[in-house]
Amino acid sequence: MTTSSLSRGGAPVGFITELDSIEAASVIYLRLWCDGPNARAQVWNDFASGLGPDQGRKALKSFEYLCSLCTRHCRRPLMRHSVQCKCLGADESCFANFIATAATGKREEAMLIATLLMRPDVAPLIASLAADVGLAFLRMRLSAPRDIATTNHHTPRTLH
Repeated sequence: MTTSSLSRGGAPVGFITELDSIEAASVIYLRLWCDGPNARAQVWNDFASGLGPDQGRKALKSFEYLCSLCTRHCRRPLMRHSVQCKCLGADESCFANFIATAATGKREEAMLIATLLMRPDVAPLIASLAADVGLAFLRMRLSAPRDIATTNHHTPRTLH
């Protein structure tokens, strides 16, 4: 695998603000999970505060298992941007679409994406985990970044 083929997964394909709530949460929590123990504690706090301690723990276990399988069994390492980056990388976009697809019950499509990400024998397991994680994000009632961006900034009216 060449360096250029590895970096293609990190190529910017959009912005976090263009994602819906499940997709944005998928990317942000993946970045945090990969960022180390302090960031992982933040993930736990978000899950616990959004779902309660018991359901939060279950959702966190599913998310951690999904990320662990992705790091061990992906066809190549998933590239990601820093936690604060506003860009959306190609691999991050794929991961976000995968979780959103699984959460909406599109099992066959989620399985297809899973086989693109990793070995086919692991695909059914990660598709199931992705559905669990996506549904947890739905239950957390997270806002989409574009909704937050539009409420925080006043856009002037155009007169012409």
